[in-house]
Formats: sequence, C-alpha cells, structure tokens
Amino acid sequence: MALYDFGARLVNIFLTLNGSKAKVYGKENIPKEGGYIVACTHNGYVDILNLGVSLHPTNIHFMAKKQLFDMKVLGPLISRLNAFPVDRDNPGPSVIKIPRQLIKEGKVVGIFPSGTRTTENTELKQGAITIAQLSKAQIVPAAYVGPKNLGEVFKRQKGYLIYGKPFTVPSGKEARDEYTHFLEQELMKLTEELNSKIK
Repeated sequence: MALYDFGARLVNIFLTLNGSKAKVYGKENIPKEGGYIVACTHNGYVDILNLGVSLHPTNIHFMAKKQLFDMKVLGPLISRLNAFPVDRDNPGPSVIKIPRQLIKEGKVVGIFPSGTRTTENTELKQGAITIAQLSKAQIVPAAYVGPKNLGEVFKRQKGYLIYGKPFTVPSGKEARDEYTHFLEQELMKLTEELNSKIK
C-alpha cells in the first residue's frame, strides 16, 4: 500500500505542475463507505492516473489485461500498485472472484469498460455489471476527457473527470443485459455533460 500512496502523491504533483490534473465534477456521488466499482471511460493511460489521484487516499484496485503483467518491469510494478490481471480472451472464474473478494473487503475496484474494439467494449461493460450484480455492490459511472499520454501532458493539456450517480444491479440475466446498456448510456451521457462543461 505504501508504494501506491507514494505513487499517487508523486503523480498528483507531476500532473499539477504540468496543468493536467483533472478538474473533478460529481465527487458527491462517490459512496462514503463500503466496497464499490468505478467504471470509467478509457482512451489512454493518463485517465488511469487522474482517476487514482481523484480518489486518493482511497486506493483503487484496477482490472488490467494479463499481457501487461508479462512485461519484466511493468508487470511487478502494477502488481504492487494494486492492479490484478484479467485474461480477456479466456476469462476464468478469477475475473469475478478477485473483484468480488476485494469489494467484500470494502475496497474499490476500477474497470475501464471502453477499450478499442467494440466487442471488447460490450464484454467489459457486461463484466462490470456482472461483478456489481454478484457482489451486490454499487457501480459508479465516470467519464474522462483530457490528455491521453505524456506528450499531451507535457503540452499542458487540462484533464476533466466526472462521476455519475451510483446504481445497483438487480439479479437475473435480463437485468444484466438491461444494465449493460444502461451503463453504456450513462458513460455517453457523462462524456457529453463533461464536454459541455469545458467548452
């Protein structure tokens, strides 16, 4: 945990100095206690940094594709920064088991359900909804607009982040399908709302 806290403080200073620390809207929607899921839009890696900084000192346990953990330096580092691996091609029980356990322990699980492929988008959104449903946890939709990479950070691009109202998912397959669509709509709506605020 110490490395995560140290890293969050360092990133906070770095983003602040470069003018890329996200202005945060809707923070009143963050649950005050208990474990929950944050499902945030994703278009680079600076959104991950800004999301982590915005909730610090609360630690986020990020779901990340398992290929990242195979990298010599990055793998051990992100493991120590609370990330846990998910095999998107062959998802096993751990896809649900690890986040459910984390939520049960009162921790926050971060999922980025908008990757690059449309099918992957849907699968990740449904994964977030399934985890919320089985763990009976609240899911907080969030949207990010701003720098995507270090190059854009060094150009002093400003970041913006918005949290929507948390919701829970009733049991049953129909509810899972319905709320997967609902999450998709919420992420689109929050992105539009954020864009309207920064024009």
